[in-house]
Amino acid sequence: MPRIGFGTATATLGQAEGRSGATEAILHALSAGYRHFDTASAYNTEAALGDAVAEAVRAGTVASRDDLYITSKLWIADAHPGRVLPALQKSLQNLQMEYVDLYLIHFPVSMRPPEDVGSNVLVAMDMKGVWEEMEECHRQGLAKAIGVSNFACKKLEYLLSFAHITPAVNQVEVHPYCRQNKLRAFCSEKGIQLCAYSPLGGKGAPWANNYVMDSPILKHIAQDMGKTIAQVCIRWVHEQGDCVIPKSFNQKRMRENLDIFDWELTADARHKIGTLPEFRGTYDFFVHDSGPYKTVEEFWDNEITDGQPNQSVTALGLDPNLTN
Repeated sequence: MPRIGFGTATATLGQAEGRSGATEAILHALSAGYRHFDTASAYNTEAALGDAVAEAVRAGTVASRDDLYITSKLWIADAHPGRVLPALQKSLQNLQMEYVDLYLIHFPVSMRPPEDVGSNVLVAMDMKGVWEEMEECHRQGLAKAIGVSNFACKKLEYLLSFAHITPAVNQVEVHPYCRQNKLRAFCSEKGIQLCAYSPLGGKGAPWANNYVMDSPILKHIAQDMGKTIAQVCIRWVHEQGDCVIPKSFNQKRMRENLDIFDWELTADARHKIGTLPEFRGTYDFFVHDSGPYKTVEEFWDNEITDGQPNQSVTALGLDPNLTN
């Protein structure tokens, strides 16, 4: 798996960009040198990615689909026994591909399928039944590897208690204000690769925050090193040993985001990042009195800040601009 990938999730989940706009952005990313692409059925970008890959192969930008690493994800409405394999087959149809390199359970929760009475209701996942079908996707060669996304340590430990195939990857939010040290250590011990989404905090997205890109501390680090804030964040994630999935449809920034390999952060920069307050993006959609998770802390197994209770910027008594 290439250590840096190209994310295709957008704040509008692909609606505003449209298929042609997303396809054009992915073609630019292919020309820039990206070979790892991250999508999901919920992003509405699988078809755009499939179109871009097919066009890039025809144009000779890449020799074949086999030269790329493609990740997609199982949405919560299909996270039920009996629905996993059909969901992957639909994703493959959208992608115009025979296999994905990595298939992930998108979130550790399920939603009643659209055709069921009382759909759009969150329910506890039958994790054992779903993972068995993920393993079947792997056995049939439809997914070269399988993994999870947004799983905390306790949920991973439960999955590992019955899994015949260890998840190859756990894709979670990672950035200087969400460092995931406890989860990274757990995954390393179990042979699971941590993969970082929203390495820039997901500015503008409904599930994320603006603190990362607006951080004066990160701005000073970037200025001192002659880099962009995005490059500092991506380089920091890379230095943790994680795979990292930045997303930008801007051609200049997508090229800048690849320029993180021939330099290192200073010890002072690493120290400053290590002292920043920690918090997670907003996942209100998965927290409801009638659902399996009543609070954000329950959703993350109280592991939001290395196993400590949730501490938001406000709760820590810090200035929202993080100037301290």
